[in-house]
Amino acid sequence: GLQQIHAYLFGGLYDFAGQIRQKNISKGGFQFAVSHFLGDTLKQIEAMPETTFDEIIEKYVEMNIAHPFMEGNGRATRLWLDLILKSRLGKCVDWSRISKRDYMNAMMLSPTNSGVIRSLLHDALTDRINDREMFMSGIDYSYYYEE
Repeated sequence: GLQQIHAYLFGGLYDFAGQIRQKNISKGGFQFAVSHFLGDTLKQIEAMPETTFDEIIEKYVEMNIAHPFMEGNGRATRLWLDLILKSRLGKCVDWSRISKRDYMNAMMLSPTNSGVIRSLLHDALTDRINDREMFMSGIDYSYYYEE
């Protein structure tokens, strides 16, 4: 799951890699899920269906709002999203087809309007799920979005 992805990505970098945060955090004036309720929030998100593209994106948006870790949420959840898309739909996102500006704007809108991120991601879907080079470049793009 997402905690394992986070632990793997950041295990040598952060002491808290893979650990659910115990403090409240915000970014750009947006308050993420309150840490006191984060355990329950994450259980609710985990229980959300993921059988269709729209359901998967709703789950992704909710996980972004939860922001379960102190750092590295975006990078870990983008990889998590691709793994869900791959296992459920036989697709993944070709992140090279999404500009940083468009992605960041869509994610800022997503708590109240998930249609923009849904459309952006849908247009970048590919069935090249076994293309290791594309998948690895997606991880590179994930870091680029965080700069």
